[in-house]
Amino acid sequence: MRRPFVLAATALAACTATALTLGTPGPAAAVDSGPKVARHTVEEPALKGSAKLKRQPGDNVHFTIDAHGFADQARGTFRVSHYFGKDWGGYFKGRVDCLLTGGPVAVATGIVTESHFKNTPGMPEIGDLKGKRFGFTVLDSGRNDRLGYSWAMDGVPKKSVGKCLGSAPFETLEKGDFNVDHWMPPRPAAG
Repeated sequence: MRRPFVLAATALAACTATALTLGTPGPAAAVDSGPKVARHTVEEPALKGSAKLKRQPGDNVHFTIDAHGFADQARGTFRVSHYFGKDWGGYFKGRVDCLLTGGPVAVATGIVTESHFKNTPGMPEIGDLKGKRFGFTVLDSGRNDRLGYSWAMDGVPKKSVGKCLGSAPFETLEKGDFNVDHWMPPRPAAG
């Protein structure tokens, strides 16, 4: 009595597997054969925003990034300022040369075009950063964005990095917001 049930179940499983593999005509196929509708209107990746990092009082660090475009075709600007107390600090700014996104994460790099720092005894001496490439990584989490930068381990941004390289987004924001628009170019069909 049990054997006909096992045979019927096996036959049903085989037919289902064949139908799923070959496809079946009907309502489901009709839906898939229609034109694809884009879910969003993003035509290139983007990273935009400005923020103040969460630090101790008197330690003021700000980042502003406006990057658009894919990989090494990216363009835009960045500005970083860091002031500690009234006697030490400055800023550097430059042009974006690479941008990659992955969901809510963006990594951008850029070349410094202008750098101004006031040095104070006992504090790091920054020097001229013009011509160096630095990286920025942003995690866009709505109200809890995070940011990382390539010189996190150096302490002083004196070394260049390769295009689209940055650190994990380890810093939290005190105020401000970054927006990441994820986009990847269409990939050719496997042949």
